[in-house]
Amino acid sequence: MGFLPREAGGAGACGGLTGCASPPGPAAAGATSRRLCAGGAPSLSYQQLKDLKKTSVLHIDVRERWEVDRSGKIPASINIPLGELVEALQMDPMEFKERYNQKMPSKSDPVVFSCLAGTRSKQALGFAMSLGFSRVQQYAGGFEDWIKHEPPETK
Repeated sequence: MGFLPREAGGAGACGGLTGCASPPGPAAAGATSRRLCAGGAPSLSYQQLKDLKKTSVLHIDVRERWEVDRSGKIPASINIPLGELVEALQMDPMEFKERYNQKMPSKSDPVVFSCLAGTRSKQALGFAMSLGFSRVQQYAGGFEDWIKHEPPETK
């Protein structure tokens, strides 16, 4: 996995992830960026997530497997239910690859969490941050917001 390019002026605590930089303008103090990023809930909009998905970000959907099976998923996301997430993020990289068919993220790789509507992805964000992951964000609108814009991927 590669890194996302840093945005000019205001990498903040998120290491330059899109959506975490300070807003433009003369009143854009670094404190705004730090509050948003270090406060535990950097959140992406639909368009920000869509743009990030063109890069090497890992998108983890923390809904239960039955939810994904029944409703579909956001394209190019992998499913790791919230109850498995802490264990998964501490797995041996080979075991992670075998179980999730994806390279395990390093603690400095960009990762986005989503769920149905934002509650579980916010918890996932907290878990990942507590494990030392430094470039994590959530898509708070979740699956419910995504399907307002485009259809889900189904099996």
